[in-house]
Amino acid sequence: MQYPWGHDKRYNDYSSYIKRTFGERVQKVSINAGFTCPNRDGSKGTGGCAFCNNSTFNPSYCGPELSILEQIEKGTSFFRPKYQTQQYLAYFQAYSNTYGETSFLIDQYQQALSHPKVTGIVLGTRPDCISDDLLKVLAEWRKDYYIAIELGAESTSDDTLELINRGHSFAETVDAANRISNAGIPVGLHMILGLPGEDRQALLAHADEVSKLPINFLKLHQLQIVKGSAFGNIYDNQPDYFQLFTAEEFIELVVDFLELMNPAIVMERFISQAPHDLLIAPRWGLKNFEFVAKVEKRLAERNTWQGKRYKK
Repeated sequence: MQYPWGHDKRYNDYSSYIKRTFGERVQKVSINAGFTCPNRDGSKGTGGCAFCNNSTFNPSYCGPELSILEQIEKGTSFFRPKYQTQQYLAYFQAYSNTYGETSFLIDQYQQALSHPKVTGIVLGTRPDCISDDLLKVLAEWRKDYYIAIELGAESTSDDTLELINRGHSFAETVDAANRISNAGIPVGLHMILGLPGEDRQALLAHADEVSKLPINFLKLHQLQIVKGSAFGNIYDNQPDYFQLFTAEEFIELVVDFLELMNPAIVMERFISQAPHDLLIAPRWGLKNFEFVAKVEKRLAERNTWQGKRYKK
């Protein structure tokens, strides 16, 4: 059976999207350009989001003590022996990478784009850190480079966003997604499934809300309790505050979530993987590709697929 995304995989997967877009394998290389975020520098709050220790997002090769080009060189060295001709996307990942003066931001991005193997940039950021001035520049760059923006939405519930000290509303996520899309820039969303106070009905309601947005791709993350986060401190004293999923429970949730998802949205990721030395719970012992294989197996067992229950 061929699905609306043009192949027989039961969900609209990211690797196929990359091949359709570039005609070849293209690899993201993470960059830590030394940014902060309004939830840490005092403009909206301090201490960051309750789930966050930003060290969990950074590969060992990237750190702000290195220049952007040095980080790209170190990152590409992992892949170069196997993929000699491969192109790369510079992934500005740590903290909020559209937060700052437009001229400064442009300089950071141009450094990455000056690398001969970099064919575009992906900017991880918050919905409340997207200026129209920056979008105008990025829209112009789209003529020559691949440009995409990933928004950390985390939840569609304002109650949850307040609980986790996020510092923005879901309405701001909707606004940012629409403005980025209207500028002709691909936009992705990050969602955490399993935040405190969200039962299964609330989690699946996220799929309906996200499906209404003009986004191109979606990353799902299970809630992970990591050292150095506010949730980590709570877990030490009150572990029952969290209802953490087993791997099997999360697989079923992902399959249910996929059934409700707009089939036009590319599923970039189902889980996240915090570094072993920082992860407190849950410890599933599964690598990303192993989890994906289990999701694909369960989709086949249930004879279902992304969008089967989607209501336009």
